[in-house]
Amino acid sequence: MHPPLDRPHPMCQDQIQALKDCHSSSSKLKFWACNEVKFAMDKCFKREKQALMKEINADYGEKRKREDEAFQEAMGHKQSFEEFLQTDKQYLREMNKAKEMDVEGTFSDKAFPS
Repeated sequence: MHPPLDRPHPMCQDQIQALKDCHSSSSKLKFWACNEVKFAMDKCFKREKQALMKEINADYGEKRKREDEAFQEAMGHKQSFEEFLQTDKQYLREMNKAKEMDVEGTFSDKAFPS
């Protein structure tokens, strides 16, 4: 499936037109006749979406930091969750146990013995 072709796709207009032309010139009984054209259009849509997501998420790290700071302020906390984990003795103890198990053998071998 592909997104609606009637909405603007500035990067993929050539591929959309090629698919429409293929559909109009091919028999409806040969439903595989336009596969190569559709695959090219799908690749173009993927590149278009990646470019859009890259643009949308350009300042994601900055937005996330602001949200974390606002949450910390609202909750009255002085440190982030990651900073808390670095000082939590129980968490550190469990992490060390997991590392020791991993050194002796894989964790899944210890967790699920045969």
